[in-house]
Order: sequence, then C-alpha cells, then structure tokens
Amino acid sequence: MAQAATIAAERKWSRVESVPKGMTGDHTAAEAMRQINPDVLAAYPITPQTEIVERFAEFVADGEVTTEFVAVESEHSALSACCGAAASGARAMTCTSSQGLALMHEITYIAAGQRLPIVMVLVNRALSAPINIHCDHSDGMGSRDCGWIQLYCHDAQEVYDTTIQAVRIAEHPDVMLPVLVTLDGFVTSHDMERVETLPDEAVKAFVGEYNAPYNLLDSKHPVTAGIMAPPTVYFEHKIAQERALRRAERVIEEIAREYEQLSGRYVGPVETYGLDDAEVVVVGLSTGADTARVAAERVRARGIKAGVVRIHQFRPLPVSAITSLLAGRKVVAVLDRAQSLGAAGAPLFSDIRTAMYDQANRPAIVSYVYGLGGRDLTVDQVSAVFEHLAAPSFDASDQATQTYIGARE
Repeated sequence: MAQAATIAAERKWSRVESVPKGMTGDHTAAEAMRQINPDVLAAYPITPQTEIVERFAEFVADGEVTTEFVAVESEHSALSACCGAAASGARAMTCTSSQGLALMHEITYIAAGQRLPIVMVLVNRALSAPINIHCDHSDGMGSRDCGWIQLYCHDAQEVYDTTIQAVRIAEHPDVMLPVLVTLDGFVTSHDMERVETLPDEAVKAFVGEYNAPYNLLDSKHPVTAGIMAPPTVYFEHKIAQERALRRAERVIEEIAREYEQLSGRYVGPVETYGLDDAEVVVVGLSTGADTARVAAERVRARGIKAGVVRIHQFRPLPVSAITSLLAGRKVVAVLDRAQSLGAAGAPLFSDIRTAMYDQANRPAIVSYVYGLGGRDLTVDQVSAVFEHLAAPSFDASDQATQTYIGARE
C-alpha cells in the first residue's frame, strides 16, 4: 500500500489496458467500490440501490476486500457510522436511494460541516408520497444545499470512472468534503452495459492511501470535533465550506485529467453536443440529456440548429463554463427531473437562469419538467421541444413558467 501511495503522489500515469465487462449500473458501482477497498462501508439496502449492497456483501464474504462492512438498521445509522469512521481516520463509503437519503438528511449536513471525505453512491429515485420506486431526481435535489459535491452520471461507464475519482476529490487537502455520485434508478442502475474497467492494481495506485488530517482515536494527538459553534464562529465556518466547494472545481478538473492519463477517458464538468452553431440549446442531467442529444441529431437533419449541454458537476455548479457555453444562444430550455414546489422554477432551471442573469447577451431561458416518478422521456417529446423553441413564432414571454413534458393535463 505504501508503494501505491507513492505512485499516487507523483501524479504521472501511464495508460493501462482496460478490461471490458458486462455490468449493470449498480454492479458497476459495487465493482468500483471493490477496487477502492474502503476501510469501512456502512449501508442499508433500498430499491433500486439494493444490488450495490448485495454485490459488495458478496465481495466481503468471498474475501475480495478487507473492508469492515457494517450492516446497519437504517440509512441514518449508515451515514452516522461513516462519519464516525471518517473522523477516526478511515476511508468510508456508503450508498442509498430516495427515502434512504431523506432519512440521512440530518447527517448529510454533519458530514459536510465536519469536512469528512465520505463517498456516497446515490441511485436516484422519487420521494414519497405517494410511494414510487422509479427514477426522478427529487432525492438528490432535496440535498443540493447540504454542502456535498454532487456529480451526476449518465451511464454505467461514467459511474465507474466517477466513483474512483470521487475518493481522490473528497480526500484532497484543499477540499475535504463528502461527494455524492448519482445514477438514474432502473434506467442506469439495472441496465446491462459494456464497461471498461481498470486493473485492480491501477485503481489501488490511483486512489492511494487516505492520510487523514486527524484521528479521534489517536490519544497521543487529541483533537476536538463536533463542538458547539456560537455566532462568533459559525458564520465563518459556513464560509469556509463554500470556499472549499469552489476550490473543488479546480481539484475535480485536475483529478479528471490524471484519470484520463490512466484510462484514456475524461469526464468534465459539462458535456456538449452540437454547440458550435447551436441556436436552440437543451440543458439537462444524466440520461435525460442523452435523450436530448438523440433528439438534437434528429432535428438537425431538419435544419434546426440544436445543441445539448449535459451537466455532470452539479455541485459546485460550473458557472463560468455554463455562461460561456450558453451566451449568445437564441433560447435555452432547461430539463429538470424534479420540481421545487412553490418556487420560481425547478432546481436546475433556477441555477441556470441565475448564472446567466448578469450576461449581456443572455438567451431566453425556459423551464421543462419531465419524468417524475419514472415516466419515460422520449426522443419525440424532446424533438417537439426543439421544434417549438426554434419556430419563428416562438415568444419566451408566452411560455408558461414551468411546462410539463408528457403529463396528463
């Protein structure tokens, strides 16, 4: 392990040959966790995340990892256990979905506020009520302001690559924040895909060892953690968290470029299609943006200059990249798979419109909500959005504050 840490510290990598495997998104996340071999993994199964826990439990039972696997009684306990482990100098990971993340909500703020570099895989699923086990982003969006880095993945390959990188991002001394790696429930989590995996030794070298800044169990170097913060210090503590998130933008890019040297694959803060001459642009997250890309290809054949921006790095939001990509376009449609009930707009839409507000050449920006509770988003539906926005008669002032795609009105 010491040799692996030394290699990781050099930050110079030679390309290694990948090994293709057929895996579901959940299996892919578990495989990345196996190769990372965290010190502690505490988790509770919940659909559609359950396969991750099942697979990892098999790795533990078969002796393929040395991880201390803690089968807790609830998700609140899972993240609590991870906090204790991380504060004691251990590399800790977990995973959940939907109501599981909601039950963790209290502890998500504690993990971020105490600057604990926990990595969590979130399989996106709708929040109750009514009960629904299918995909939307209401769970992740409900935790968007708790201080975690949030990285939204669109396929199993990206889940694999991002989970490995997330460990390095979280533990970087300029960051020291928890990271959420997300994938769409059932759409990605249960879909079988070809995934290019790295050799175990390469992953071990890339993540290196976690050199914790403190260890609550080290009696020779005592520290105090989780204390009461009165008004004289609490404000500055929260500012420090925000600044760490902003520093994370540079760190995420640096680690992504390192990983590209090793694997040949690069996952940036945003991914684009057709933006060179695009007049009408759709912005979205995860698999919805993939559907938008196919729709853009279709309507381009009809003469519509359509483009797509897929946001991978949702927190910290890559504001400078977004503004440079969207400035000067005719109209931008933001696709959200979640609502912000009672607010001026859906979560991603609100972020994009705020980012563009001060731009002199900002486009018209309109909001679409789709796929709540797992309802399908089709290529025909997004094609119709492009066609509507590109029509000469389109007037953004006539557009509803929030338009629902595929809903029965």
